[in-house]
Amino acid sequence: MFDKIIELIKQEYSGDQSVNLHQPHFGGNEKKYLLDTIDSGFVSSVGEYVNLFEDLLAKKLNVKHAIATVNGTAALHVSYLVAGVEPGDEVITQAMTFVATANSIKYCGAEPIFLDICRESLSLCPLKLESFLKNNTYTGSDGYCYNKVSQRRIKACVPMHTFGLPGHIDEIVEICAKYNLIVVEDAAESLMSQYKGHYTGTIAKLGVFSFNGNKIITTGGGGAIVTNCDKIAKLAKHLTTTAKINSGYESFHDEIGYNYRLPNLNAALGLAQLEQIDLFVEKKRSLATRYKKLFETMDAYNFVSEMDNTESNYWLNAVICRDFDSRQEFLRSLNQNKILVRPVWKLLNSLEIYKHCQTGDLSNAEDLQNRIVNIPSSVV
Repeated sequence: MFDKIIELIKQEYSGDQSVNLHQPHFGGNEKKYLLDTIDSGFVSSVGEYVNLFEDLLAKKLNVKHAIATVNGTAALHVSYLVAGVEPGDEVITQAMTFVATANSIKYCGAEPIFLDICRESLSLCPLKLESFLKNNTYTGSDGYCYNKVSQRRIKACVPMHTFGLPGHIDEIVEICAKYNLIVVEDAAESLMSQYKGHYTGTIAKLGVFSFNGNKIITTGGGGAIVTNCDKIAKLAKHLTTTAKINSGYESFHDEIGYNYRLPNLNAALGLAQLEQIDLFVEKKRSLATRYKKLFETMDAYNFVSEMDNTESNYWLNAVICRDFDSRQEFLRSLNQNKILVRPVWKLLNSLEIYKHCQTGDLSNAEDLQNRIVNIPSSVV
């Protein structure tokens, strides 16, 4: 049953003894820029490559501001802070996402609420979101949204564009506006993906990206906040540089900040990667087309394709298996052939650290977590 799948993957990644799920591709100016950074002596958070990386990222995404951070989790943390999330607040997100989405909510002293995903996008479901808000919240005298059960303020909503597939972000933004919720797009996986002609991460007031070693481009470890709001960008940059203010020969700190600025060394690597992003997306979309064609011939496995009016970067290709047993067979067979496929994350509400959190109806996420497999997606 798996011969055709194994054959295609082995052909795509010929010469590899084992095929990783996703690994970086270095084919540009990476070594040149890294050596230049070392020669300059500016390898930490002060250096020209940080600014160059931010400028090119903003230009690529057609957004006013990009603030580079040490990782995507740091970018999420600061985004929540500048969105006004405070201790005791609640933040809505999806149950099927990487744990950093929720961990960074906890960093703010807030609690996550886990809602369901759409089957077509694998991202936060706007219908489930609107139903939850309609039935479980009220508007306080201060104009904010409050949870009927906990009586806590719900300050923000964080949809995540899963595997690079754009979710229904415009619908989510519209719904949240009715309830005075700020939307932070977790676009960690979806750099250059588009929803109705707009890049993910740029549609809501705030967007967050990750440049970890397994992402479509890498800075080694890194992330970024993007926004079109001058005030938000200024505050985000201030907080990520330890809230430091220079005054003549001296400097001081006017509030609690964070040492989250991306080092110049990482930015040099990231700039070289970002220069190749259009080629990377082209190659990954081409690979996804070949996968889709193959899986169209198989009844037990459905390839996850982009929705209408979207264009995915196909960061991690995914297959939905018929049931849990067929998923286990898929995982076992391909890994035995040194093709390192993996299941999707455990739902966050099922983790011991988040079992106490409020959830909505999670029927889609609960079903799909037992059937999704990610398959090799490196640039080829």
